[in-house]
Amino acid sequence: MQSRLVTLIIIFCVSSSILIGRLFYLQIVKGSDYLENYEYSIRRTTSVAATRGNIYDRNGNLLAYNQLAYSVTINLSTVENSITTDKRSEKNAALNKILDQVLSIVESNGDSVVSSFGIILDSSGTYQFTQSSDTQKLRFIADVYGKRTIDELTKKQQNQSAADIIHYLCTDEKYGYGLDDSTLEPAYILKIINMRYAMALNAYQQYIDTVLASDVSDETAAAIMENKDVLTGVDISEDSIRKYTDGMYFASIIGYTGQISQDEYDALDKDEKKKYSLSDIVGKAGIEQSMDNVLQGTKGERTVYVDNLGRVTDTVSRKDPEAGNDVYLTIDKNLQESTYKLLEEKIAGIVLSKLQNVLEYDTSSVDDSKNLIIPVSDAYYNLIGNAVIDSGHFSSSDAKTAEQQVYSIFQEKKTETISLLESELQNSQASAYTDLSNEMKAYMDYICDTLLTKDTGILMSDQIDKNDATYIAWAKDETINLYTYLNYAISKNWIDTSKLGSSSYSSSEEIYQEILKYLKEYLADDSNFDKLLYKYLIKSGSVTGEQVCAIVYEQGVLPMDDSTYNGLLNGETNAFSWIKSKLESLELTPGELALEPCSAGAVVTNPNTGEVLACVSYPGYDNNRLSNVMDRSYYVQLSMGMSRTFYNRATQEKTAPGSTYKMLSSVAGLTEGVINGNSYISCSGVFDKITPSPKCWIYPSAHGSLNVVGALQHSCNDFFYEVGYRLGQDSNGNYDSDTGLEKLAKYAKMFGFDQTSGIEIPESQPQISDSDSVRSAIGQGTNNYTVSQINRYVTAVANRGTVYSLSLIDKTTDSNGKLIKDYTPEVVNQMDEISSSTWDLVHNGMESMVKSSSTFAGMDISMGGKTGTAQYSKMHADNVLFVGYAPADSPEISIAVRIANGYASTYAAEIGRDITKVYFNPESADELLQGYASSLGTAGAGD
Repeated sequence: MQSRLVTLIIIFCVSSSILIGRLFYLQIVKGSDYLENYEYSIRRTTSVAATRGNIYDRNGNLLAYNQLAYSVTINLSTVENSITTDKRSEKNAALNKILDQVLSIVESNGDSVVSSFGIILDSSGTYQFTQSSDTQKLRFIADVYGKRTIDELTKKQQNQSAADIIHYLCTDEKYGYGLDDSTLEPAYILKIINMRYAMALNAYQQYIDTVLASDVSDETAAAIMENKDVLTGVDISEDSIRKYTDGMYFASIIGYTGQISQDEYDALDKDEKKKYSLSDIVGKAGIEQSMDNVLQGTKGERTVYVDNLGRVTDTVSRKDPEAGNDVYLTIDKNLQESTYKLLEEKIAGIVLSKLQNVLEYDTSSVDDSKNLIIPVSDAYYNLIGNAVIDSGHFSSSDAKTAEQQVYSIFQEKKTETISLLESELQNSQASAYTDLSNEMKAYMDYICDTLLTKDTGILMSDQIDKNDATYIAWAKDETINLYTYLNYAISKNWIDTSKLGSSSYSSSEEIYQEILKYLKEYLADDSNFDKLLYKYLIKSGSVTGEQVCAIVYEQGVLPMDDSTYNGLLNGETNAFSWIKSKLESLELTPGELALEPCSAGAVVTNPNTGEVLACVSYPGYDNNRLSNVMDRSYYVQLSMGMSRTFYNRATQEKTAPGSTYKMLSSVAGLTEGVINGNSYISCSGVFDKITPSPKCWIYPSAHGSLNVVGALQHSCNDFFYEVGYRLGQDSNGNYDSDTGLEKLAKYAKMFGFDQTSGIEIPESQPQISDSDSVRSAIGQGTNNYTVSQINRYVTAVANRGTVYSLSLIDKTTDSNGKLIKDYTPEVVNQMDEISSSTWDLVHNGMESMVKSSSTFAGMDISMGGKTGTAQYSKMHADNVLFVGYAPADSPEISIAVRIANGYASTYAAEIGRDITKVYFNPESADELLQGYASSLGTAGAGD
C-alpha cells in the first residue's frame, strides 16, 4: 500500500467505476427519457408579423386598415404526433376526418374554408386552372409536384390537365391525400384539397399553424372551441386581417394583399429576401404593392421550446414587431366616389338609350357606328357569360324551375350540336366557311382559333406559314372548310401530336381521327363552349329572356320578388322591360351586364401641384374578397369576366386621343410658325392634299374659314389636317410625312407623351404616332395613350407648360403620426419655349368650345375643355373623351375622361362637367347622383 503505483491503480479503478456507472445510468437507465426530452423539447425561432400600416386619403379618411378576426387553424405537427400508425392511408383517413369535421362546422355557420389552391370548378362543374398564363400554370404544377423550377417537370407533367392534378393529389401512393375522386363530389374534394394543400406548404415547418378558414363568425369560433377534444390540432387564433373602406371605388388604386408567391419571392434581391418569408402577406396590386416596403413594418422574433405535440413549453426570448408606416394618398375620397358613380350612371344611361328589344342583330349591315344598337339578347346572354348567374348550378339537385327548364333545353342543344359538328368535320365536301351560318361559323372559329390553337396548342400557330395558299384560303378568303384546313395542317406538321396522347401515328388519317376524338371529349366538358351554346340558344329564342331573368331571382342575385318572378315564369312580365328597369335602377350595373359600353376611366389632377385628386377605373371590384385568404372563384370570375375588371381603365387601357390632341397640334403649329393667331384656313369638308383624302367630321357640310381659336372651338379636322401637312413641308413646300411626324413628336415629348405619367401604380407605355402626320395631327395615326397620360397633358395645358410627374402619394407617417416623408410631385419639364400668346390662343379655343356647347349651359364656374372621338371599328361604337380644366382664369383642377364604346363625346363632356360641379360644390353630389341611370344630353355631331 506504500507503493504509489498501487495507489494510482486503485484511484483509477474507482474513478472508472464511477464514470462507467454514471454513463450506464444516463444511457441505459435514463436514456429513453433523455432522448425523448431531446427530441420533443426543440428550440424554435419564429418571426412575429408586424401590423401593416394604414392607408388614408388626403383628408385623413381611412381607406385601408387592419381588423382583428378569428381564424380556424391546424397544427400539422400536433396532428401527426397524435396518429399512432405509420401507414399513409391511415394517416390520410385520420387527417381527412378532422378536416371533414372542420368543413362541416365552418359551412354550417355560413363561413367558408380557404380557397387559395390554383384550381377551381367552372360553371359546368369542370376543374379549371386559375392561372392566366401558361407560365403561371406551369409554375403552379411545378409547386404541386415539388419541383423548384418549371424545367424540372417532365413532358407528361407539363401537359397535365386540372383534373389530372386533382386525381394525382387524391390518389398518389406517396404524396396523395387519400380521397376517392370517383365517388366524392368534386366541390367537396376541392375544399379538402384546398385545406390539405395549404397544410402541405408548411410541411417543413410543422410547428407553424396553417389557416383553414379566415375571418370566421363568433358562432364558428365557439363551435370549434367546443369540439377541440375531437379536433386534434385545430384551434382558433386571433389574426390581423386587411380591410378596405368602400373598396369598390378604390380597388384599382389601392389593390389588395395576399400571401407572397414563389415567383414574387424569387424576384427579390438578396437583402430583401432577408425581410420576407414564403408565409408573409404582401401587397399584390396597386398602392399595397408599390408601397409594400413602407406599409410592411419590421417583424418581431420569438424563440420558444415546443414539445412533441407542437405545444410551446417555454419562451426563451421575444422581440416585439414594429408597426408599418401609414400612407396618405393625394386622392380625395368623396371626389373619387362621386366620379365613380357619375361614370356608372352615365354609362347606364347610354346603354338604356341604345338597348332594343331585338334578338338577332347583324352589325356588319350598319354603315356608321353611331347607328349601332344593343340587342337585348346580348344582355340576357351576358348574365350567363359574365357569370352574374351560375350556369353550373342549372344541373344541381336543388335547381329551381327556370334553371331546370333552361338546362333541359341546353342538354338537347349540346348533344345535337356536337353531333352536327362531328358530321361536318367528317365530311370532306362540307360547305366552305363563307357559306356557313353565323352560328356555325362561330363554332368553327371556336374549335380552330380558340380550342386547338390558343387553349391546347395542338395547332401550333408559330409553325404555320401565314403566306401558305391553303392557310390564306381558310383564314382570309374563307373558301375552304375546316376539314380541308386541318388535314392540310397535319400534312405540313403544324399539329403537335404529343398533345393528343402520342407523338407517333401511322397515318395522317389516324391523326385526324384522333383530333376528332379529342374534340368530342373536350367539348363535352368545356364551359366556354357551353357559353357559346347558350349565346345561340338565347339569340334563337329557344331559351327566353324571361327564363334567364327568372334565374336571377332563383339564384339570389337579386332579392326574391314573388310577383315579378312568377310573372317572368308565366309570361306576364316582359323580360326586355325587366332588364331596362333593373339597369335604370342600377340593381344590375353596366359592369355586370358587360355590354358596350360597360367601362370608363377618369383622372382629376391639381394642375398647380401634379397631385392626383381622383383616379377612377370603372367597373371596380371588392378587394376585401381578394385580400388575406383569396376568394379564388371570385378572382377567376373577375379575371375571366367579359368586363375585364382588373384592367385599369385609367392607367392601363390605351386609346387614340382623338380631337383632344388638337391643343398639342396647335402649340406645334404656332411655335413652328406654320400658323399664327391670324391664320385662317378654309374647311371644305374634305382635305384633298393627300390620297386617300380624309374628311372633316362635318362632311358633307363644311366649316368654312377658321383661325386656330375657331378650329379648337368647332374641332375642325380640316384645319388640323392642314397644320399636320404644313409641319411636314420643307422650305420649298415639298411635303414629307416623316418630317411632320418628327415635329409633332417633338412637342409630344415636351408634353410628356414619351413616358408614363409618374403615377405610382402600373401604367402602360405610351405610343407617339409614327404614321401619317396629317391624321396624327387630329390625334389619330398611331397615337395611343392612357387616360392618366392624357390627364398629364391637359394639366400642362391648363398651367401653361409645367409638366409634372403625377403622384398618388401625399406623405408617409409612422404609426404615431410623425412625418417620415412628404411627397412632392417632380417637375419633369417646363415648356419655356412656348410663348404666352400661344397659350392664350389655345385657352381661348378651349374656353370658346365650352361656352358654345349646350352641355355646359348654366355652369357657375368657367371652364376650358375639348372633346374627342377615337374610332375603333365600324362594328363597335367609338371611344369618346373629354379633357378640361376649371376655373378658366385660374385652374384648380384638370380632368380627363374616357368612355370605351361611348358613342358620343358629349357624354364624356357631361361627366367632366359634373365632376367640376362636385369638386367646387360637394353638396351638389346629392342632386347629381340619384342612384339610377343618368339622363343624357343631346349627342353632338362633332368631336
